[in-house]
Amino acid sequence: MAYDKFEVLTSTAYPLPIENVDTDQIIPARFLKATERKGFGDNFFRDWRYDKNDQPIPDFPLNDPKYIGSKILVGGKNFGSGSSREHAAWSVYDFGLRCVISSFFADIFRNNCLNIGVLPVQVSPEFAQKLFDAIYSDPKTEIKVDLPNQTVTLMSTQESEQFEINGYKKGNMLNGFDDIDYLQNIKEEIKIFEAAQEIY
Repeated sequence: MAYDKFEVLTSTAYPLPIENVDTDQIIPARFLKATERKGFGDNFFRDWRYDKNDQPIPDFPLNDPKYIGSKILVGGKNFGSGSSREHAAWSVYDFGLRCVISSFFADIFRNNCLNIGVLPVQVSPEFAQKLFDAIYSDPKTEIKVDLPNQTVTLMSTQESEQFEINGYKKGNMLNGFDDIDYLQNIKEEIKIFEAAQEIY
């Protein structure tokens, strides 16, 4: 399944400075029955966004009108820990986010995000704190995520930091590919390679 290409994203951001957010909090287990990558956004952080009567909790950042429409979430350290469920990454994308920034990601969650078009950007704790401070000071502050140059910039101050990303995953994100799309894109090269092996 192809996704929108990710090159440069400039957006406001949801602040969620909570450490050790695990995948069961991102998408509770009772919502894992679906097998398609659709419909999970409604239940993204379901138990934190809604009370027991299914009413939105006004002061939770994802419900706060100040941040609605943001394409970036700035999370606390160790974001995406816990189980390996792909649904957590699916819910991030389906909610409308294209990038999650944190000072540390659980490896499986990071890879699941990269597989479905969400860019996980790991920054230093100091830079993450600057982002939180800027967002709380001005909810309309924008963050620029430049994938080709692997930089994240706080637009209000122009402070910037580099981030790392696997080269293969970077190429896929820039082209809007998942793993299957990548293989289909090089199928002619694969055929040529296979034909060369048959000679021997």
